[in-house]
Amino acid sequence: MFRYSISLLIVILLAVIAQQFLPTFIELYNARVFLLLIVFLCVAVTVPLPVMFLFALICGFLWDAQCTLGSPAVDTSIYQNPVASLRFGTSILLFGFAGLLMHGFRPLFLQGKWYVSALLTGIVTFLYCIGEFAIINFVRGSFTVERGVLSQCGFTSLFSIIVSPLVFAALFFIARLFDHSIVETSRLKRRFN
Repeated sequence: MFRYSISLLIVILLAVIAQQFLPTFIELYNARVFLLLIVFLCVAVTVPLPVMFLFALICGFLWDAQCTLGSPAVDTSIYQNPVASLRFGTSILLFGFAGLLMHGFRPLFLQGKWYVSALLTGIVTFLYCIGEFAIINFVRGSFTVERGVLSQCGFTSLFSIIVSPLVFAALFFIARLFDHSIVETSRLKRRFN
């Protein structure tokens, strides 16, 4: 389990690096492949709860470090209190809640029904994006729902559903590489016999 967890940490770090090179799709309301969240959600169903929370802390910290640090790109003479993004640390909570939702369906994943977790990845990604949007609006003090925001969240979650089977395939390969079982093999053998 230890070697598998260390390898997952490396996969998460690679996802953070790869996220820098993934484009946003301007035609689809600036939707993106949120690779770090996809990898985290797929990892969340393969590890025990305490390890999942550790990965939520790491992923949220890395995402906040990537997105919220730096100088704001707004004119402070016009906007005295600009809110361009979430405050540092908010993503840790959002990753924790998203991982908790995914981890709730871990019994299905352990039965070998990874496709349910792949679909759930899209749903949880949508909820994550809506949660992020709601928190930003709450901090700004005004809540407006635009069609573009819902479309962006929808397309981002659709990309999650498309990419998550590839991530699950990579996780199964890594688990096999380190001789670690992430599903209950006795049930799988019974199903295929």
